Amino acid sequence: MLKRLLYLIRDEFGLSRSQARGFLVVAVMMVLCWFGPLTYDRFTSEESTVIPETDSRKADSLLAILEKIQPEKPYYTKSNRAEYSTKEIEENPEQPLSLFYFDPNTASATQFEELGMPKFIAERIIKYRTKGGQFRKKEDLQKIYGLAPALYERLEPYINIPEKKPFAATSNSPAAEPSFPLAAPKPAFTKPALTTFDINTADTSQLIRLKGIGSKLAARIVKFRDGLGGFASTTQYTEVFGLDSLALSELNRFAQVRSSVQKISINTASPEELDRHPYLSRRQSEIIVRYREQHGAYKTPQDLLNIKILDEKLVNKIAPYLAF
Repeated sequence: MLKRLLYLIRDEFGLSRSQARGFLVVAVMMVLCWFGPLTYDRFTSEESTVIPETDSRKADSLLAILEKIQPEKPYYTKSNRAEYSTKEIEENPEQPLSLFYFDPNTASATQFEELGMPKFIAERIIKYRTKGGQFRKKEDLQKIYGLAPALYERLEPYINIPEKKPFAATSNSPAAEPSFPLAAPKPAFTKPALTTFDINTADTSQLIRLKGIGSKLAARIVKFRDGLGGFASTTQYTEVFGLDSLALSELNRFAQVRSSVQKISINTASPEELDRHPYLSRRQSEIIVRYREQHGAYKTPQDLLNIKILDEKLVNKIAPYLAF
């Protein structure tokens, strides 16, 4: 049978006799490596799970000894630290406590421990007070994290927080008659009422009194006004950069246009003089002067509409600042 198997291998793969024998040996070793551990575990698993009787007796005796051993004091980590008070009180209800009346706003850490609080709870209360915390009523003590409800119920009748009463001296009490003369009370400061003013003569101090206008906005309004030569209409307030609806409503309410604006002589001004006005650009100023030199003096603002680069909207804006 072995020779027949070797012939089949040689014919199938085209190997020599020695190569066929080597191939057969390698194949047998591979089969043993694959299936050998599985067969071994199958026959030995049942025997390995059996525990000897002597070892079982030793384990039972060791477990009994460990159950009899009780630690003197349980160890608490941060994870179960908050439950320390609850466990100790519920498991040892007969634990004696030195109960006495106390104020949680003034009691020391030692006094808290004498009342039966764990040390870390007492330290937590002291830390809470050093950070500005205050207990105004008994129930506020329950806000301390980790304080067991059972412990609070025991201490609640002994919590004594004095009530803070406002000082009120009566006419019959000696405190009502001071031994030294009292200074006359200072008159209450009343802010002067706002009144209307002329926007073209107002300074920054008047503008700051309006709601929504600070020192920067007030300076910006004055600078824009001086560049224009004065406000010709209250509608020009919207052209000031940075004014919100509150500031605009205050300006429209209290800032009025009473004085006239400074005007520029359109028939004698140079391009540089016209260019200083915010409404005109350098090119527009030069074309206005050039057109005047070619066609004569301007008589009315409508004459400026003959210049193509000037539209009616711009002419109406600049007209109050031009003298013909």
